[in-house]
Amino acid sequence: MKILKPVLFRFDPENMHDFFCSVGLFLGRYGFTRRLTSIFFEYRHPMLEQTVLGMKFSNPIGLAAGFDKNASLTGIMPDVGFGFEEVGSITGESCDGNPKPRLWRLPKSKSLLVYYGLKNDGCESIAARLKNLKFRFPIGTSIAKTNSQSTVDMQAGIADYVKSFKAFVSIGDYFTINVSCPNAYGGEPYSSPERLDLLLSATDQIETKKPIFLKISADTPPEDLERLVEVTDRHRVQGFIISNLAKNRDNHLLDRDEIRGLDNGGISGKPVENLANELISRVYQMTRGRYVIMGCGGVFTAEDAYKKIRNGASLVQLITGMIYEGPQMIGQINRGLAELLKRDGFKNISEAVGIDRKANL
Repeated sequence: MKILKPVLFRFDPENMHDFFCSVGLFLGRYGFTRRLTSIFFEYRHPMLEQTVLGMKFSNPIGLAAGFDKNASLTGIMPDVGFGFEEVGSITGESCDGNPKPRLWRLPKSKSLLVYYGLKNDGCESIAARLKNLKFRFPIGTSIAKTNSQSTVDMQAGIADYVKSFKAFVSIGDYFTINVSCPNAYGGEPYSSPERLDLLLSATDQIETKKPIFLKISADTPPEDLERLVEVTDRHRVQGFIISNLAKNRDNHLLDRDEIRGLDNGGISGKPVENLANELISRVYQMTRGRYVIMGCGGVFTAEDAYKKIRNGASLVQLITGMIYEGPQMIGQINRGLAELLKRDGFKNISEAVGIDRKANL
């Protein structure tokens, strides 16, 4: 990767993303290419296995929503070394996303600036393609509101979420309700407690046995976090994904020169890491560990993932670290996690979840 990265980073980031998605789709079609990929990348250890909300995970590292927008890579990602994957975000209607350019690398900041705007083929098309597939690891379905003026009305937006929710009731293993995309028309209307209450009331009416997670913004202030938890306590939500992209540019980890003139989009990677870790700790302590947390933001190493786990995350998601370090980092993180667990005397990764916060419960 050290040799390839300078070459690959000379090309447009969205074109590179599309190219590697095409490669991944090809590799996932054939048993031979899957096995070969597994030999190069996958790492397994019994200490990393756990069952969370009835789902069996071979390891705690998952691919976050936003990379596999149309769920075309589910055949190859287990062999890359991931323990699970979240596809989407998927919306009620197909969406071309925001105008290009809409993806920028910020290498000094170890970050990406993302302004895709929920580009995807829509719930009907994606569900039709996935409905007869058998997945080899847990699949999460991230759903969001279609990025268009037609969904700005509150009830129209809720209906859009409900359409996607219904389309995936029998596909995949868990739902994520994404109310924190910073790049969609109309902003983030369902991140307010009142509107979130209405949205969750609507999804409560749809019969499903799948766990439901709520994905929140990295910029969520403490007072809003408390109110959001109060709302989820009244509804069928079992966990949180912490966190989505950050919008706030006032971050000392963000290189000023890299971001100058780029006013649109959400920030990923290292500038989000501390924000996400603080939110993970707050939610874990606030709820006394009764919600399952998936930590996301700034994971480049096993130590990064372990910090989220010790703060209260049962599972960890990433994208940006893989873009900068290459797919071999997934196996490296899992190998490193096993070594860290052994060092600290844990028999299983579940024993480490929230260990740095339990003294304050």
